[in-house]
Amino acid sequence: MGCNMALPLLLSMAVLASQRHTLTAAAPAAAAGAFGSWVTDNQKDFAINQALYAKKAVGNTGDTIDERLAKAEANKTTYIVDPKGGGDYTNITAAIADIPEGNTGRVILDLKPGVYREKVFLNLSKPYVTFKADPLNPAIIAWNDTAATPGKDGKPVGTVGSTTCAIESDYFVAYGVVFKNDAPLAKPGAKGGQAVALRVFGTKAAFYNCTIDGGQDTLYDHKGLHYFKDCIIRGSVDFIFGFGRSFYEGCDIISIVKEVAVLTAQQRTKTIEGAIESGFSFKNCSIRGEGGGQIFLGRAWGDSSRVVYAYTEMSKEVVPVGWDGWNIKQPESSGIYYGEFKCSGPGSDARKRIGWALDLTESQAKPFIGTHYVFGDSWIRPPPTGSSPPSSKKPSSSAAASPADSPAESPSSSFEASSPESSEAPASSKASSPAKSSESYSKDKKKKEL
Repeated sequence: MGCNMALPLLLSMAVLASQRHTLTAAAPAAAAGAFGSWVTDNQKDFAINQALYAKKAVGNTGDTIDERLAKAEANKTTYIVDPKGGGDYTNITAAIADIPEGNTGRVILDLKPGVYREKVFLNLSKPYVTFKADPLNPAIIAWNDTAATPGKDGKPVGTVGSTTCAIESDYFVAYGVVFKNDAPLAKPGAKGGQAVALRVFGTKAAFYNCTIDGGQDTLYDHKGLHYFKDCIIRGSVDFIFGFGRSFYEGCDIISIVKEVAVLTAQQRTKTIEGAIESGFSFKNCSIRGEGGGQIFLGRAWGDSSRVVYAYTEMSKEVVPVGWDGWNIKQPESSGIYYGEFKCSGPGSDARKRIGWALDLTESQAKPFIGTHYVFGDSWIRPPPTGSSPPSSKKPSSSAAASPADSPAESPSSSFEASSPESSEAPASSKASSPAKSSESYSKDKKKKEL
């Protein structure tokens, strides 16, 4: 995301507020037209296509778990990574280098507490990898690139290149890890302030009790099926963005700015192949601000941008209109799908929302408010909270590889897309239930009941 968006957002907020009652009155007409057809299509998709996908995902065997995943989980290898020198490797980059190309068994990187100052890239040829840490004393993967940082060729690395940790492989799992981009927070209107902490491109990836900490563009939910459970996500502008199909459950989402924050920029659009099936769903989450600035729930990066919040607690910083159409001239007929279901808190009054956003009924919400939204029955496993198997790896020469050799820019992925444009940037932490994801987690998380 890269243009000056702070002033336009402030202006649009004033315009939206003045038009709120008119738009709300027009909502029934919108729902009856093209927008209403999108609502119906989503319900049909849930009723028909879910069963077909689930059958395909398990290889038509009737098993309840993806066949390849089941085999990988039965064949586990552990590498111990300790920045203090007490393991097989002192940095994550070296451990990843020793994972065989095309591995078919689960490889657990047991990350000991400490700060891993390195850019991490896990390419698509190395699936079934787990980053496991102690949520109470976590491993912190940190770097400070922004989109404006010069690469080896002297040119700005861009949004993708700013990423601290990029996951392009499938079947990835993280538990108790802090992913952090600690670049200074960009000033409102500044260009090149995008500072991605985590980019997830592989499919069937799960994150438990993790903290994803940054500013502008904190989490690049790039592409694929993703599950975030009891995580802390902190940022400023568009800090959950991309065209993944993702389910966020029990997560704390925190704005860190004094000006205007935008939580999501979801890029579901008819013009990108495959993206039409994407969207972000949030359930039992909390939304709040630390900086005192106003919060938009999302803005439309694509003509069919899709975001749903259910059973989510919203603080007073959430603006009454809730959503911003951004560059979409007629959101009510484009295919944008923004909905809320049984949310709570002073910022949750769906009656005050912009007229083309939905106060969902139970039947409309049902497709989005479970792991079935990401077809999770075939691939989501319990978090790896127990003891890891002992190390089964003897360090090779790559164990001494320096994280300083990490590329300034991740290798180009097989799926490219420019990130949405906006301004502002970085900051820090949050979380929810089972084990706790860092000290701030234990302080910040409140129990939520459905």
